[in-house]
Amino acid sequence: MPATQQKPVLIIGGSGVVGARAARTLRRLQPELPITIGGRDLAKAEAVAREIGGADAAAIDLERPDLGQPDRAFGAIAVFVKDSTLNSLRFAQARGVPYVGTSSAVFEIGPEVAQAIHRPTAPVLLASHWLAGAALFPTLHFARSFRRVDSIRIGALLDEQDMGGPAAAADYDRIVTATTRVQVLQDGHWRWIGGEEAAATYRSVDGVELPAQAYSPMDVVSLAAATEARSIRLDLAYSQSASRRRGEPFSTEIAIEIAGERPDGTAGRSRHELVHPEGQAPLTALGIASAVERLLGLAGGAPAAPGLHLPETLLDPAEMVRRLEAFGTRIREVRSTG
Repeated sequence: MPATQQKPVLIIGGSGVVGARAARTLRRLQPELPITIGGRDLAKAEAVAREIGGADAAAIDLERPDLGQPDRAFGAIAVFVKDSTLNSLRFAQARGVPYVGTSSAVFEIGPEVAQAIHRPTAPVLLASHWLAGAALFPTLHFARSFRRVDSIRIGALLDEQDMGGPAAAADYDRIVTATTRVQVLQDGHWRWIGGEEAAATYRSVDGVELPAQAYSPMDVVSLAAATEARSIRLDLAYSQSASRRRGEPFSTEIAIEIAGERPDGTAGRSRHELVHPEGQAPLTALGIASAVERLLGLAGGAPAAPGLHLPETLLDPAEMVRRLEAFGTRIREVRSTG
């Protein structure tokens, strides 16, 4: 179905820092696609809708099963806030339209998974990966240069000035305080680690070493299933980015280290560094906008079938790396041996 014939995509939290960026990105990818900016503050939502064009606004009440929109029809729903009621998911399922969730840690997806399995009436995408796939897709892309992947180590840096809006801050606080342990894959075994085991050092793109901690977005479980690596872990440094140390505005950084067997049978290691000079919002926005586009069948294939999906089961890593670079991400390989 052409974008002009689609029902509007409802972006819940679309007037927030990342949600508004996602709306702008979706507009860039699909100039004719109708969009509805949903939020608690209708005036803020209307301002974003006017800015991106071809959009309207809606006051969303997550406490209501109909979201406060009993007479509205939407073509897809993307949620940029933590909906602890799951009303937004049920709303999408009742109408058989794609749903994208972005705010759950790996240890709290159980309610969403159960809801999706019990009512497989709509495609449900669990997209609570680091910056909606900004580490996931490059890792999968770089892993293709190995015949066998043994270990993956991802380091992510979130600048202290780059938390985003209140919803993002609430997600971060909830995830880091809900449990003292995080999930890693260690020598083929799933483990929950804490204390000294969870402590790490992140090497920034300028060589500065910063304290970091193991973190639990969805990347580790996705990468384990996709690569069959025996050891996978993601560490997060919440600190000053290299760009700010140079006196520039904050940026966001991701370092990806892979070890395994090369196609010629030799052992090899690689390290790739990604930097976006505008911080985390553009990367998250691109991941979610690309997912919505794919779910609706507007790019990359037919519309997604009802059921549970992960980003890597719908989107091609090479294409997503191309898009990351097209949207301003700088990628460089800084070490490759073997």
